[in-house]
Amino acid sequence: MATISMKKVALYTRVSTEDQAKEGFSLDSQLEKLRNYCKARDWEIAGEYIDDGYSGRDVKRPAYRQMMEEMDRWDILLVMKMDRIHRNSKNFMIMMEQLRQKNKEFVSMTESLDTSTAMGRFVMDIIQRIAQLESEQIGERVYDGMKQKAKQGKGLLGSPAPFGYRYEGGNLVPVREEAEVVNIIFSRYLSGESMAAIAEALNGAGMKTKKEGMWDRKTVSRILSNPVYCGLVEWEDILFEGTHPSLISIDVFNKVQRLKAKKAKMKGAVFVIDEMKKKYI
Repeated sequence: MATISMKKVALYTRVSTEDQAKEGFSLDSQLEKLRNYCKARDWEIAGEYIDDGYSGRDVKRPAYRQMMEEMDRWDILLVMKMDRIHRNSKNFMIMMEQLRQKNKEFVSMTESLDTSTAMGRFVMDIIQRIAQLESEQIGERVYDGMKQKAKQGKGLLGSPAPFGYRYEGGNLVPVREEAEVVNIIFSRYLSGESMAAIAEALNGAGMKTKKEGMWDRKTVSRILSNPVYCGLVEWEDILFEGTHPSLISIDVFNKVQRLKAKKAKMKGAVFVIDEMKKKYI
């Protein structure tokens, strides 16, 4: 007669510094309840993993990490409440995907969530869909907020100050020495010098980049392609007038874009600014 193997269970308990003062959240209380639950269901305890004084919003917990590394030792992950394992829905869903890939089950004792049952899997599917919806809605709100700020011309939307500028009170302010270099770059390129030659000349003159590094063709190209220098800011499909002083004119910027397109023979790939709008040539 075939014997039925006993389910092996990993018990996970956690308390944060805040939880330690609350009745019912002690580690001893959690462990006792989880042990009794295993006994009632005839489950074998494969390991007890205890994180004392750690937040549920952080996955960098020693016992939690050890438990996930030792996943081959157990079949079921048992917690007293879902917030004992994670307080962040994204981290919880990542953990559930890891368990699913290894054919492991998850049980939350007090919430009667058991993925070994049809109802438990149904509830978990709903939870995952709600978490996905929440994540997508947050992403949409962030995108809409950034787009609105772009339309209103509010700064560079979190980007670092480009070469030629610094931030002062949240606004871009020209750095005189760097601004002079920007003008040199645009002027030399329009006079027929290559980007590599311009970079070599800047290095030879001892001029440094924003990060105190050496100039190369790519660094020069980024400056020649950045509309911020003619007083504009670009964000995705939006081009708007910034509140910062320009270092070159829109006319000069347009001429450089046309010259770059001509040299690269990619007339459909480079935009030229005209009347504050993108136009492709």
